[in-house]
Amino acid sequence: MATVLLISGSTRAGSTNTAVIRTAAALEPERTRVYTGLAALPAFNPDDDADPLPPVVAELREALAAADALLVCTPEYAGALPGAFKNLLDWTVGGAEMPGLPVGWVNTAGVAAPTGGRGAHTELSTVLGYVGARVVEQGCRRVPLARAQVGDDGLIADPDVRAEITAALDALVRTSAEG
Repeated sequence: MATVLLISGSTRAGSTNTAVIRTAAALEPERTRVYTGLAALPAFNPDDDADPLPPVVAELREALAAADALLVCTPEYAGALPGAFKNLLDWTVGGAEMPGLPVGWVNTAGVAAPTGGRGAHTELSTVLGYVGARVVEQGCRRVPLARAQVGDDGLIADPDVRAEITAALDALVRTSAEG
């Protein structure tokens, strides 16, 4: 069975992006794994991208190497990827885990967001292309989400949102099975 690694690009406790990741894990616990080390990653320094890697970087790369696909959900800050998430992506450049890895994302930017998260996802596409990841268009979804849609348990109950999350996961699993 294919395993999809789930990463939230937000370090915010009440993030709708993290709620999507938690919901994906709750919907598909057998075929997902959540990476939670974003906030612990040191600032990327090419001098440190050598063995032995910082332990948290080694954990990130091990999680990516064990995954058959990757689903991310990231906010947009100041028209681009959040710094902490870009830092995570920078740590993948020197590794061999990303080339060919099927990747999708769920964009939760609300309808009032000035660009709808376009800046972050344009930047994400650029970085993913640079590291050789395989962007799966069917695994990329725009699902505007309000904080009020996230329950006290940190999950999203809305069946339409859950269907979109499941569709993104299905597309990634299907693509990883195709090779």
